[in-house]
Amino acid sequence: MAESGEYRSTLTRIMIIATLGGLLFGYDTGVVNGALPFMSAPDQLNLDPLQEGMVVSALLVGAAVGSFCGGKLSDYQGRKKNILWLSIIFFVATLGCSLAPSFYVMLVSRFALGLAVGGASVTVPAYLAEISPAERRGRMVTQNELMIVTGQFLAFLINAIIAVVMEGENHVWRYMLSVAALPAVLLFFGIQSCPESPRWLVSKGRSDESLAILKKIRSTADKAAQELREIEDTLAKAARENAAALSEINQPWVRRIIYIGIGIACFTQLTGVNSIMYYGSQVLNEAGFSRQASIIANTLNGLASVIGTSTGIYLMKTMPRRRMLTFGFCGTTFSLLMIAVLAMIMSGNPAFPYLVLGCTVLFLLSMQGMIGPILWLSISEIIPLRFRGYGMGICVLFVWVTNFIIGLFFPTLLASFGLQITFIIFAVIGLIAITFTRLCVPETMGKTLEQIEHQFRNYNREEIQSVGTTLQEH
Repeated sequence: MAESGEYRSTLTRIMIIATLGGLLFGYDTGVVNGALPFMSAPDQLNLDPLQEGMVVSALLVGAAVGSFCGGKLSDYQGRKKNILWLSIIFFVATLGCSLAPSFYVMLVSRFALGLAVGGASVTVPAYLAEISPAERRGRMVTQNELMIVTGQFLAFLINAIIAVVMEGENHVWRYMLSVAALPAVLLFFGIQSCPESPRWLVSKGRSDESLAILKKIRSTADKAAQELREIEDTLAKAARENAAALSEINQPWVRRIIYIGIGIACFTQLTGVNSIMYYGSQVLNEAGFSRQASIIANTLNGLASVIGTSTGIYLMKTMPRRRMLTFGFCGTTFSLLMIAVLAMIMSGNPAFPYLVLGCTVLFLLSMQGMIGPILWLSISEIIPLRFRGYGMGICVLFVWVTNFIIGLFFPTLLASFGLQITFIIFAVIGLIAITFTRLCVPETMGKTLEQIEHQFRNYNREEIQSVGTTLQEH
């Protein structure tokens, strides 16, 4: 049995090590923001706008594949071993990107890096949820989201430092990319000292090993034994319900849940968030900053993401989900409209780049503080447990596909239409997202999962009854 307080330090150590996967996720998706302008230079990889989009989106294709396969592989070989293999892929792919002699080698390396990013996006949260006690689960799982945006901020910051220190050198992008090798090495060695998921061990019939681990990460032996019984009961119940769940998938109320989940997944990405996270330096350069100044200024976008995510974790405890999502979309849409308007009336003005920077900071505070946290929470709450794997798999796929489309075509849009038209397009989509949220997304705060399911099952019936009551009153 763990000594009093010892299990907490053990859990903290596990959380820090495991969330290095989230840090790598953030760094590898964010580092291209500052590296791309140097990488595209004629004496480097000589990329045109479409090729720039392909370099960015190759990671997203890999992430879609990795997120699909990552869950299956972690079920097969265990969460811990899967994270160990992911750390190796992170390291090898990072070296491939850093040393890439051509566009095609970079493309393959970015795809491989995406496999690790996608695998981490599903394996790390699952591992943290299964290793943590109920009273610490929320903090431990949301810590991974915080580490992702911290990784992006560190990428922007390190890009700025390297750009200043190595001013005038176009090959600095190789140093920017290579930094990710260090946390990959730390993850490789660190995860080997962490225990396997107790829930996974039980699913493989290894209850004795599961109990031994639970005794080290729970405050008392009684709590460890009780949790083991709960895990065994839950897995037995899930096995009985799987067959029943398959028969329900094609029912209208289930399809409505999936459509709403897909809508949330797509609209959160169509805000244009990754046009800022992947191409923020280029947006600021287009607004009038020099290449070096745009990379330095972009660190404020990374800082805004960290502040926004930290604030969002707090707001989730008190603010209704739909209101939070609506306010978030209002904030991002307003920011994008302001960029378009400023581009129309102030282009060429010395203050214009700084005003655009202020809009991107406001955008990310709204996105990461209100929309980002609600994305995964809302989807997980509306999809019933017995087909959550199926439903979440579809929604996550749409997250990555939409992300891929934005990542691929944004440089071409920016080069063809400029800031004004590009951000007007995103703002119009934002208005549609606000309408969708108000009309289609249900409020789930304060309701049990059973109450939410009942609400969806009886949606049409309750609507008909409401109309009938209204007619009788008139």
